Amino acid sequence: MSGTLAGTGKLIRLVLRRDRILLPLWVLWMSLAPVNFVSMTEELFPTAADRQEYAATSGSDPAFLALFGPLHNDSLGGIVTQRLGLVPLIVALISILTVIRHTRTEEENGRRELLGATVVGRHAPLAAALTVTLAANLVLALIMTAGLSGSGQPGGASFAVAMQFAVCGCVFAAVAAVAAQVTVGAGAARGVAIGALGAAYLLRLAGDAGGEGNALAWLAWLSPVGWAQQLRPFADERWWVLLPAAALTALLVAAAFRLSARRDLGAGLLVARPGPGTAAPSLSGPFGLAWRVHRGMLLAWVAGLAVLGAVFGGLAQGVGDALRDNDDLKDAFTRLGGEATLVDTFIASGMSIVGLVVSGYAVLTTLRLRAEEENLRAEHVLTGPVPRVRWAAGHLLFAFLGTAAAVAAAGLAAGLVHGLNSGDLGRELPRILGGALVQLPAAWTLAAITVAAFGLLPRLSAAAGWGALVVFLFLGQFGALMGMSQRALDLSPFTHIPKLPGGDVSVAPLVWLIVLTAALVALGLAGFRRRDYTV
Repeated sequence: MSGTLAGTGKLIRLVLRRDRILLPLWVLWMSLAPVNFVSMTEELFPTAADRQEYAATSGSDPAFLALFGPLHNDSLGGIVTQRLGLVPLIVALISILTVIRHTRTEEENGRRELLGATVVGRHAPLAAALTVTLAANLVLALIMTAGLSGSGQPGGASFAVAMQFAVCGCVFAAVAAVAAQVTVGAGAARGVAIGALGAAYLLRLAGDAGGEGNALAWLAWLSPVGWAQQLRPFADERWWVLLPAAALTALLVAAAFRLSARRDLGAGLLVARPGPGTAAPSLSGPFGLAWRVHRGMLLAWVAGLAVLGAVFGGLAQGVGDALRDNDDLKDAFTRLGGEATLVDTFIASGMSIVGLVVSGYAVLTTLRLRAEEENLRAEHVLTGPVPRVRWAAGHLLFAFLGTAAAVAAAGLAAGLVHGLNSGDLGRELPRILGGALVQLPAAWTLAAITVAAFGLLPRLSAAAGWGALVVFLFLGQFGALMGMSQRALDLSPFTHIPKLPGGDVSVAPLVWLIVLTAALVALGLAGFRRRDYTV
């Protein structure tokens, strides 16, 4: 095994050299953000009575339980822990992207083959990528523990909060390592790993939505994201939950190395079937080629979003039931408009999540432009009588219309399930479908940012697309709680999306987002027409 790991130390230094800016940024940002949450939450809930009221209303709201996870303790630290429930998913996403960037992407671009011609063992690149990513998650946990402890929180509970982040990051770094061995391309590897993260979140959501003791609570135990939250910081900490997380990480890492030994360089275990000797007529143009390239991922995302929508639609009826069973919640929401308001709020929150999730598809699909260019496949097409803009338009068609199809699938599934449960399908289906479709301008903005980066700064297109998504997610979910100004919150396109069903609709922000999207796409395509073809 030592021979297969030869050169790992040098490759670790290479990874650190290449990520010398991004790595410290995300580690420090993710580790220090919770420290700000403590002071902000203390300002919002200064007394024990305020915190108890939050726990009895918002903290027990099925919408909050579904989105953020359970509230195990009504102390200041317990509330902070619940409100941080989505941040570990960001850490997991960054870990996935980091591992695949330094494994499958390196193979796809041919740099791994160059390294393999030197004194570098077969498994050294994988070992280097995993070592750096896992170590980054542990450093993040240590910095976060020190920050939370320094803000006056108990050390043990602070460490438990930090390990929630590290557990998600380490497990899904290992998932990404396996995905990089199974698939052929970096895009497919990212899709598999992010799909696994989405499935884990979906299981956690379904298990926690009804509160403790509900019939589906066992689903949360099938998810590594659920395991992280079962550490129960500031309550009766369950340190033993770290054991299955560590065991799963070790098992996946071992599987990744074993799979790496069984495949050829540049290949994956899922071998693509050879195509026919003669191309179909549909492949004679760039749009037919784009359909052939994108159809698998499009169908997978449409199906996945339909499942997510069906889950939100199914949980909505349980939200109304929980309201009737909880007098405190009932009184609070009666003042706000009653049970219908609570159900609409829950569904609107679910559609907001749909918008964020489908933005990942928009970025992934748009980045296929850069992948085709880097792998020289675009060069073969563009040397013929195919203009650059027409070739790019074939891929962008799926970035925009594919995003619309996935969002519509989620809205239809949620509307059908909730409409059938409530007995008012004719009313609920169009309302919920509208709440889903209204997310499109924000998701399209993410695709447009990626297009602009592809045309003007192609080597930074992936960083621009994924970085914008992470920043917008952070602003939308935590910016207000951290006391950020409205001007800062307005930087996220999701801030301008109306909360439907049930909210007020303003057309002007949606129009401006579409105008901005069109301008960024035009800017990116103009830059692509004029710049050199670059790898």
